[in-house]
Amino acid sequence: MSDIQEQQASIAITLPDGTVRTVPSGSTGFDIALSIGKRLAEDALAVTVNGRPTDLHAPIHSDARIEIVTFDSPLGHDIFWHSASHIMAQAIEELFPGSRFGAGPATEQGFYYDVASEHRFREEDLRLIEQKMLEIGKRDIRLKREEMKRSDAIAYFTSVRNDPYKVEILNDTLKEVETVSLYHQGSFTDLCSGPHLPTTAKLKAVLLTNISSSYWRGDSSRESMQRIYGIAFPSEKLLREHVARLEEAKRRDHRKLGAELDLFMLSPEIGSGLPVWLPKGAIIRSELETFLKEEQRKRGYLPVYTPHIGNIGLYKRSGHYPYYSDSQFPPLTYHDEDGKQEQYLLKPMNCPHHHLIYSSKLRSYRDLPIRLTEFGTVYRHEQSGELNGLVRARGFTQDDSHIYCRPDQLVDEICNAIDLTQFVFLTLGFAEVQTRLSMHDPANREKYGGTEDVWKQAEKDVREAADRMGIDYFIGIGEASFYGPKIDFIVRDALGRKWQLGTVQVDYVMPERFDLSYVGSDGQKHRPVVIHRAPFGSMERFIGVLIEHTAGNFPLWLAPVQAIVLPIAEDVHEYAKTVHAALLAAGIRAEIDMRSEKIGKKIREAEVGKIPCMVIAGQKERDTGEVSLRRHRKGDMGSFSVAALTDMIGKEITERI
Repeated sequence: MSDIQEQQASIAITLPDGTVRTVPSGSTGFDIALSIGKRLAEDALAVTVNGRPTDLHAPIHSDARIEIVTFDSPLGHDIFWHSASHIMAQAIEELFPGSRFGAGPATEQGFYYDVASEHRFREEDLRLIEQKMLEIGKRDIRLKREEMKRSDAIAYFTSVRNDPYKVEILNDTLKEVETVSLYHQGSFTDLCSGPHLPTTAKLKAVLLTNISSSYWRGDSSRESMQRIYGIAFPSEKLLREHVARLEEAKRRDHRKLGAELDLFMLSPEIGSGLPVWLPKGAIIRSELETFLKEEQRKRGYLPVYTPHIGNIGLYKRSGHYPYYSDSQFPPLTYHDEDGKQEQYLLKPMNCPHHHLIYSSKLRSYRDLPIRLTEFGTVYRHEQSGELNGLVRARGFTQDDSHIYCRPDQLVDEICNAIDLTQFVFLTLGFAEVQTRLSMHDPANREKYGGTEDVWKQAEKDVREAADRMGIDYFIGIGEASFYGPKIDFIVRDALGRKWQLGTVQVDYVMPERFDLSYVGSDGQKHRPVVIHRAPFGSMERFIGVLIEHTAGNFPLWLAPVQAIVLPIAEDVHEYAKTVHAALLAAGIRAEIDMRSEKIGKKIREAEVGKIPCMVIAGQKERDTGEVSLRRHRKGDMGSFSVAALTDMIGKEITERI
């Protein structure tokens, strides 16, 4: 064999740790995993080749950076759960012949598949489908990828599989694509880009969790389907751990705790997705607003207020109406006495109102940056099946700010917005935060406003700011807003779940649409750049997540009732009243329980109510002028003078510990 042939017969692969190995050309991810170790090969689900997810048994013919994908990674979860949705579809097809399948993606917590079937699925059906999925797993069916011309795929799903949903996708979403991929799984075949598990045998445990209604392609005018949710694992142990987390999640459900702790209410008489804050919940919300307002004031933000509705022309100008019309309430139309028609829209965004405030007067380069801020309520007509208490509502308040700055100020202002967002999360106890730089998809330009040059500049600025702040981020292609790239902050709660909360967005598009300008040092008009910024995001969503993160055990400074005075007997009621009055005078939110109940019961009820401080007063305390302090979930903290107690509690509140 010549030297050239020998070079062509082998390739260099680079592992994540930088190690370079020489392997035969045509080696697969499985071969490479096996060369590293038998255990890794057993755990391998797929492989990334130069960052691109690829099937484990796909041959590799050129030098590449390789990473073996296992279940204990986000990509591993996605591949495993998406493959499980295919296995579920096969199980449904075998149990309920004639079923057709829409979309079946992996989700943050598992997978779902939209099913069109004459059979109405019930809870008992889920158990049958689970059993069939495990049986399919034991068959050890190899998943095989086949690439074919789009026209051939249309013919396949018209005659062989007779699946009109896949034909529609091929004729619509994929109409510009020449070649598509199918995955064959025994008698079941699906249209999919992959990658997938190498075999169904990887599936060892499954739990189907829910059935809901859905519409084909999310369009309420299209046919109704049944959405079946589930989650699957490569071992029973992982499933048991997941079930334990689910039980804990039920205990922490913000809707359950919200009712138990009298924080908010949801009433069909008021309207679906329109939460009402009760006094205790209103205190939490007010404290959060005060916290952020104080911090914003230190950082030069200027408060504004705008109305809850606006002329529809305002949102057409901004682009919100054509881009988001499907998720907005219908326009409000009326005719004045002259017969002239006017249309108004429930405010879907605060941005256009702030842009008009900026443009209401001539601005100089010396005036910039201008930082406008508002806790503004907006309205979105979310699908009823998507509503979820506070975390997915139709009416919610954003801690919205818009920063108008010169291009030379932009990166500094982005960094300041990042710093504020990090400060908020740290104060509220979210220690683990991921950051996504949400960029546009160049292959889908019609989704976005502005020119390609504008997007390149905006994305360059976002990267520069993120790098300067030293944050660890990942890139999300196609996740940008229609007007600009975003820095999205994704927090991980106490149960390990991820929630996208705060955001910082750069916008070169709206200044053009609203003809925003400032007079530069050269006396000419220039365009400012806009930064959209919301550390909380939605107040409702943030508080819903915070309830579940803390299980309702709010930090002292945020608790609706910070202390409760518990007199042991009636003869110390007067002394207990003076203690209560001292707490109130110190600015501490305090209550007093003067019922003729035993102290043990009062303490238990205060614990259930998650009140941070229980101040106990008996004859001994009255005689010494002291009180005993008990902390929620911590127990007895000892005796204190009333003055020392109020100072200690007051300091903890002030420092927001």
